[in-house]
Amino acid sequence: MKHYWHIILYGSLLAVLVFLLKWLQWKFLVTDNAVEIYVGLAALLFTALGGWLASRLISRRVQTVVIEKEVVRTVAADGIDDEARRKCQFSAREYEVLELLVKGYSNAEIAEQLFLSLSTIKTHVSNILFKMDVKSRARAIEKAKRLKITR
Repeated sequence: MKHYWHIILYGSLLAVLVFLLKWLQWKFLVTDNAVEIYVGLAALLFTALGGWLASRLISRRVQTVVIEKEVVRTVAADGIDDEARRKCQFSAREYEVLELLVKGYSNAEIAEQLFLSLSTIKTHVSNILFKMDVKSRARAIEKAKRLKITR
């Protein structure tokens, strides 16, 4: 209903303007160029009015809401932030691979340590990088240490 008010107002203005133009034509400006003058003025007026109306109807109103919330982080006795670890949503195996990455193991060494194939380890490393939103092993290790999700 809010947008219909603008449309009704726009239509009413058009009707009033047409009436005014016809009245002026009959009363005052009956010349050879009257039609061109009326058409030009009407075009300018309706272009401006249409642009204004379109900007009002299309514009989005953004409302910013600020919510303040106290965040309490608990760090386990071993120094691992369990909440941050849960947010990463690692599987148990991915977390084991991450721990070995942080210790400096290569993919081949991790595969040997966990009795998995090299391609499986590469898949786990790829998943870890994706879940941590990083591009390299070094950045994953740095972020894991910063978030305190590994020993």
